[in-house]
Amino acid sequence: MTFLAEWGDRSQIATIALAASFNFIMVTLGALLGHFICTAAAVKIGTWISGKVSEKQVLTIGGIVFIISGICTAYLVI
Repeated sequence: MTFLAEWGDRSQIATIALAASFNFIMVTLGALLGHFICTAAAVKIGTWISGKVSEKQVLTIGGIVFIISGICTAYLVI
């Protein structure tokens, strides 16, 4: 699913260009390391936030943001 969602993303095109221009093994290792660091940071920050904010607060804030974006979209379309 992620592969399909990211297909043609600029970062993937840049990675392909780097791999074509430089040592593809090092480019691959660098891309994997970067992905690992970003994912690990997201997990750690998510764990920390989940200890500070309740699920009900997340759902409420998400609902409010969803409604606001719906109103803004409707306003821009009309």
